[in-house]
Amino acid sequence: MFPAPGMMPSVSVWRRLGRWGLFSASLLLCSVSPSHAASKDEVASAFARQARYLAEQALSYEHGEGVRRDPEHAAVLYCESARLGDPEAMYALGWMYANARGVVRNDEYAGTLFAMAAFLGNAHAEKMTRYTGDYTGAVPDCLHPPASTLLAEWPADELIAAMSGDRQRIARLLVEHAPRYGIRPRFALAIALAESNLNPSALSPKNAMGVMQLIPETAERFNVRKPLDPEENIKGGLAYLRWLLAYFEGDIALVAAGYNAGEGAVERYRGVPPYRETQKYVERILAFVRNRQHPYDSSVVAPSSAISTFRLAAQKEQDS
Repeated sequence: MFPAPGMMPSVSVWRRLGRWGLFSASLLLCSVSPSHAASKDEVASAFARQARYLAEQALSYEHGEGVRRDPEHAAVLYCESARLGDPEAMYALGWMYANARGVVRNDEYAGTLFAMAAFLGNAHAEKMTRYTGDYTGAVPDCLHPPASTLLAEWPADELIAAMSGDRQRIARLLVEHAPRYGIRPRFALAIALAESNLNPSALSPKNAMGVMQLIPETAERFNVRKPLDPEENIKGGLAYLRWLLAYFEGDIALVAAGYNAGEGAVERYRGVPPYRETQKYVERILAFVRNRQHPYDSSVVAPSSAISTFRLAAQKEQDS
């Protein structure tokens, strides 16, 4: 058994918020009008207090202090606190996964949670990583932001305004066309930034061209006659994304992997191919999009015959 969670070192509010809390704070800042907008410090403080409250409640349920002992409920509370950026909750939930307390043992989850807490300055968590193996990035589903909290209509203006003039023009063209293909602007922009950094003249060693880096076969497949014309290139890339979304039933990781390595490679490996470039590409897209699922038009193409295999494999991995 691993040592139980103890006292954790104090960290600044912003470090305590971490990646997940900063995301939640950004949603709040986007949702209020400029005249009533809270300052970043006020938002950070509010989320940190909520995260700490949830972690304290979780500790009570974990040990039955003043309430019934309920490790399962404690794990739920720890996970929500961890999602808001509390390093103590990350460590405590990692300990529960490492010791199968209230949850099924999962060393990958534990390792990721310990690594997250260690990154935020938790010395106890840093010591625990030696027992749980290398960081994998795997986290329980409860740590992903709920789809209902994500902005379907993402306000891209602030990000685009910070770009240079030429890149602004390309980004606005992309954001304008994306909804016409059923693509959320944030996802379209993530792909274009990863592919070419919005360079309409980009040409790769594999002869991938333009903003969306279309190879000749893909350009022909989606009727792109002038692949170096930014608007035509963008339309072709969006058409391919729409097709991939239908083919992989909205699974963003599989769609991104298919865009990078081809849908054939995704089917061959029954998931994201083990190519380092593709795996890093998928991680980058998911980090930018902050969601695993995307709406799709099922009339575009029948789903991949292997999609049920992907899901079965994922379920077995989750259950093991």
